[in-house]
Amino acid sequence: MIPLSYANPGEEAVIRRIGGSPEVKKHLENLGFVMGGTVTVISSLNGNLIVKVKETRVGLDEAMARRIMI
Repeated sequence: MIPLSYANPGEEAVIRRIGGSPEVKKHLENLGFVMGGTVTVISSLNGNLIVKVKETRVGLDEAMARRIMI
C-alpha cells in the first residue's frame, strides 16, 4: 500500500485504507472516498491532487492525500 499522493496522473487505483481521525474519515467518506472504491488521479502539482472519485472531481491537499492508502 502507498499513499494516494504518490500515484501518477492517469492512474486508477482501489482505495485500501483511510487513516486519520473519525471526523476526517467521515469527511472523506462524504466526498466519496470509501474502502474498495476506485479513484483516478487527474493531475498533481506540488503534492496537491485533483482526483476523480464516483464521477466527480475533487481537489485534495498533500496532507489529506497521504491519509488515503491505495
